[in-house]
Amino acid sequence: MSDSFQRLLLFSGHEALSLNAQAALGEACEPERSQFAHLVRHFLERFFNHETASPDGDAKARLVLIAFTTGLPGFVVALYLWPIYHPFRGWPPGHPSNGGPPPYWLQVNHHLFYVVYSFVAMGIVTVFEWDLFFPDLLDIFVLQTLPIPEVRGLLARVAAIAIFILGFLFDANLLAPFVLPAAIDPPNLARFLCGHLLAVAGSGLSAAILILALQGTLLSLLGERMFRRLSLFLQGICITSLLMLLFLFPVLSGAVPALLEFHGALSLCIPPFWYLGIYQRMMEGPTALPIYSQLAEVGCVALPVAVGMALLAYPLAYLRRVHQLVEGPGTRSARNWIWSPLGGLIRFTLVRNPASRAVFHFISQTILRVPRYRIYLVLYGSAGLSIVASTILRLSVDHEQIRITTSPDGIRAAIGVIAFWTIAGLRMAFVSPGNQQGRWVFRTVNGRPPHFICAMQQTLGTEVWILLWSLMVTCGACLVFRAVAPAQLRTWEATASQLVIAVGMCLLLTDFLFLYHTAIPLTGDFAREQTNLAISVLKYIAFVPVVASVPLISEPWMEKSTLDLTVAIGAIVAMHLIFRYRHRRIVREYCDLAGLEEDEEDFPMKLGLRY
Repeated sequence: MSDSFQRLLLFSGHEALSLNAQAALGEACEPERSQFAHLVRHFLERFFNHETASPDGDAKARLVLIAFTTGLPGFVVALYLWPIYHPFRGWPPGHPSNGGPPPYWLQVNHHLFYVVYSFVAMGIVTVFEWDLFFPDLLDIFVLQTLPIPEVRGLLARVAAIAIFILGFLFDANLLAPFVLPAAIDPPNLARFLCGHLLAVAGSGLSAAILILALQGTLLSLLGERMFRRLSLFLQGICITSLLMLLFLFPVLSGAVPALLEFHGALSLCIPPFWYLGIYQRMMEGPTALPIYSQLAEVGCVALPVAVGMALLAYPLAYLRRVHQLVEGPGTRSARNWIWSPLGGLIRFTLVRNPASRAVFHFISQTILRVPRYRIYLVLYGSAGLSIVASTILRLSVDHEQIRITTSPDGIRAAIGVIAFWTIAGLRMAFVSPGNQQGRWVFRTVNGRPPHFICAMQQTLGTEVWILLWSLMVTCGACLVFRAVAPAQLRTWEATASQLVIAVGMCLLLTDFLFLYHTAIPLTGDFAREQTNLAISVLKYIAFVPVVASVPLISEPWMEKSTLDLTVAIGAIVAMHLIFRYRHRRIVREYCDLAGLEEDEEDFPMKLGLRY
């Protein structure tokens, strides 16, 4: 084995050389690169090394982590497919152990999963990097002052976008083909690999290019100012639709035979089905169903059309974006006529002391101004909405007709999921590295650490802000669910129990998730250690079933009598008081720590144990 290949496997560089040996090597010669190559490298680095994707500046580590995370689901699913295609006695449950392949439509659903996953993964990655595909103020201030022709800068950015999309497409679908052939034993390996690679590549490319074409078209037609107002809404809609497509896949898979056999016109409107047609047509050849040929033809035409739309719209959007950035955004009134009366009522009732009021208004005026916080809220909101939709919606096939129904248990469980996801998303934004310049006022006025009473007032402002918004979202969702819920959930007893669960879970989840939170929100320090993405995801996977099961167990019990409802309210109040008592002790311990000077670091002097 060569030394270079060993270093690649061991993730190690060249061995250390003495100074004399290094001097004998001569001067290091940097490779000569053209201006175009430097621009492409610069734009590619900007895609990963910006405050939204890498707030701590460690872009390379995050890039490797995201690349492996994107490709891992397809690999894991391929491993789980092995016992389905190679059954043995007793496993999988309900599967005959005669060694035969699974049913035809089950195999089609397995192929459809990889097509859908590639579509969803590439769509989400493209939406996440939405704002980096076009110039920003930094590009205007720096690159426009250099002797760079505009056409060269435009082409370099287009090349960087193409490399970015193709790179993530490769990462998302790299690992699965190494395992799939052994897992499913296709009758013709060459046709299977050709169909799989063409289908997942076409599906992922179409998702990325359709979103890029949509962004370019809207930006060129509406302009920068109007598009900026709609950007968050469009990002939320795109991510929600993509995640719903992935989370509803188990529900959708049951309707695939009816869609392809009896509702071909409807399947022609769903992009992943276009590339499923390519998949099946390549595998089965002329014996494939006629609908697969139609879907494959639509996919082969749709992808070049999307590429053409993106190539036509991008230069117009690019020029209009640059022109309006040079002109400036203009001025507009920041006064919100809807929020002002409500804000005044909150100031005179819930946040009457100055410290609470300061933190409350600091959060309100900061949360939507920093791009990283906005995209966090969009991602969490979209993921939560898609989980709720997959919990409530059901697809049923009755006499070759596809019907969408709602699940009563899903509506009950969705209340807990909404409360948890809202508060967890806000906590993620609050504790992330943020507005370092905004915290000097609090430290100057209140000290570091602040006095105990002042610290409690500051945490009160944070909790009031969290509780108000979580109640608005959760109770608003309860009203929406009431409109589509069955009759058994529209009684006064059921409505009262739903509201009690909504208010109680918002209150207790706020207490629990912010129990150890003592810092001013949105002013956190950069983490000294890289956060473990797997552990973070595992926390949500573990908590979502718990918070979803609480309404399922509690609501039917509370609907039986007024006494049970009263006991539930008393239990919520008692748990809230316990959490408040514990939180006061934590804040007091924090305030009793010795204060630090402005130029004094808490590490290594205090071993990082201060926060």
